[in-house]
Amino acid sequence: MKFSFPAFLLLLLLFAPCQVFSQKDIKPEEYKVAAIGFYNLENLFDTIDSPTTNDADFLPGGRLAWNTEKYVSKQKNMAKVINLLATELTPDGVALLGVAEIENRKVLEDLVAQPDLKDRNYQIVHFDSPDERGIDCGILYQPKYFTLAGAKAYPVSLKDPKTDREDFTRDIVYAAGTFDGDLVHIMVGHWPSRRGGESASAWARKAAAGVCRHITDSLLAIDADAKIIIMGDLNDDPTNKSVTEVLKAKSSTEKMKEGDLYNTMYDHFKNGNGTLAYRDSWNLFDQMIVSQGLVSKKVGGWQLHKSVVFRKPWLLQTEGAFRGYPFRTFVGDIFINGYSDHLPVYLFLLKKK
Repeated sequence: MKFSFPAFLLLLLLFAPCQVFSQKDIKPEEYKVAAIGFYNLENLFDTIDSPTTNDADFLPGGRLAWNTEKYVSKQKNMAKVINLLATELTPDGVALLGVAEIENRKVLEDLVAQPDLKDRNYQIVHFDSPDERGIDCGILYQPKYFTLAGAKAYPVSLKDPKTDREDFTRDIVYAAGTFDGDLVHIMVGHWPSRRGGESASAWARKAAAGVCRHITDSLLAIDADAKIIIMGDLNDDPTNKSVTEVLKAKSSTEKMKEGDLYNTMYDHFKNGNGTLAYRDSWNLFDQMIVSQGLVSKKVGGWQLHKSVVFRKPWLLQTEGAFRGYPFRTFVGDIFINGYSDHLPVYLFLLKKK
């Protein structure tokens, strides 16, 4: 598989600024703070029939009786959560947010126009993917922080090694731009599910990880200190081989070798903190993984401070069989008017003023 990047991105890489940075004794008057996050919006579908995708459940006459009232409530709930992300350290919230399980660009346009989000002027990166359910990934960003230089969708080719059957999944959405002076590369993915079993489907997630790794290698070949953030619902935990072996995401910065990545979510997972629950156990599929350029003190500019799993009591169900699970939109066919079956994650970046 070949990957190419426009010439203007190569120039940005070669002339990206470099500054000295230290994370010791962080003082607000000395450092800028910004946040980048990811949120699986759990089936953010509109109510309009799409003849090219399998959206039958999310129609007024469908199994879930998905109508305008439910759609409006879902949009409001999603905006409420996004509005609050990262506001403990920055009033602007997340400067850039990767999203998954959205049906099309229109649902994102409706989302950023919500009263809770409108003032942030979020812009959209979106591509229609070949996923059979019609769900895509996308990126929302505030122009105040991020200036988009270019974006592209990278397909994930899936052919079952046992049956030769081809399948379709979400693309990897790639965007590059200047983040308050620093060139930053973003990849957002929603890797193939565990349908058919974790082991039997592992090859598909490794294929998605391989696409992210190829893009990463292409960038690092140009600049070993490139600032790269890979995020998404990986449908694997930080300890699975797709992440540790294919993507080469390490559990600590001390274990990183040249070309390795750092999984900012590993310690959360090790400490029992997850983003979704299944059969009374927690997984941490929603991950944010960074390159050495964001953790190496010699590089400077924006650098990683910490990562966060956004877990609030009102984001969890308080009763019933799924008490303590993320408070989602439906339980079976019953509309319970929650948020998502995933918790959002984000990381803070710091830059010396």
